[in-house]
Amino acid sequence: MTEEVFDTIIIGGGVAGLGAAVYCGRFQMKTLILTEKKGGTIILTKDIGNYPGFKNITGMELAKKLEEHVKEYGVEIQTGKVTKVESDKVEGNCFKVFVGEKSFLTKTIIFATGTEWKKLKVPGEEEFTAKGVHYCALCDGAIYKDKVIGVVGGSDSAAKEALLLTEYGKKVFIIYRKEEIRAEPINYERVKENKKIEIINNTNVVEIKGNKTVTGIVLDKPYNGSKEFKLDALFVEIGHIPLSNLAKDLGLDLNDKHEIKVDRDSKTNINGVFAAGDVVDTRFKQAITGVGEGVQAAFSAYQYINNNKLTSAPSN
Repeated sequence: MTEEVFDTIIIGGGVAGLGAAVYCGRFQMKTLILTEKKGGTIILTKDIGNYPGFKNITGMELAKKLEEHVKEYGVEIQTGKVTKVESDKVEGNCFKVFVGEKSFLTKTIIFATGTEWKKLKVPGEEEFTAKGVHYCALCDGAIYKDKVIGVVGGSDSAAKEALLLTEYGKKVFIIYRKEEIRAEPINYERVKENKKIEIINNTNVVEIKGNKTVTGIVLDKPYNGSKEFKLDALFVEIGHIPLSNLAKDLGLDLNDKHEIKVDRDSKTNINGVFAAGDVVDTRFKQAITGVGEGVQAAFSAYQYINNNKLTSAPSN
């Protein structure tokens, strides 16, 4: 019996992977999505107001709509952690993708593995994670009703986290290491107009303190006369780390940020391997750009199969 071979395996089930899967389905490619979490990190976003076609939608709703669209084309989705990807010498042009003890053969691969949250790496962070230190306001903000909350970071994401946390906390401090936060203009105005939010610029958090839970932080310079700062919770929003270890082990070229290098066609340096979404080296990372990159990756994978006359192996 010949082992089943997929036309493409998409590693990652966020919006980039789902976007790729829709077009793989439209191209009638035999496609498998392997993902640890359906929907990816966007399911933790409460309000999305910049995805064309939807004036406002939650991340969970958007992910569900994309997943439903994918299933219209009969694309298979399996939940599991991919542990290794390698070229399969026996099957010639195929790659072998491992999930625990299971393995899958595929003619092409699309990496859409996304990112994970960066950590502050200061004393107390690990000790108080989920005990006052958090990385997702939507997930954990409601715990801190009428409390004093800090947000570390100066990006648009940090601004949106702070705005969401004002729905729960009585006071929200944005602590940023540079002169001015870098939020999108509309969110910057919302932050400035919100009386619950105060920004502490040119300042770093150097330690997190607490007993059973967080009771405060230590800053690298005095604020209102003291480096000790009382807080009930600290939300860290300082960026993300690309989940590119699998790609690196396969031999894909990465940049100095550990993002996968791709060209405008979502091609990597290895024939038959493509990448899209937050894990790649594009500068502007949004849900809509990730979906677009996924679509381009699907088209490139389709062309690669056709141009190389890679016929499907029979299924079991």
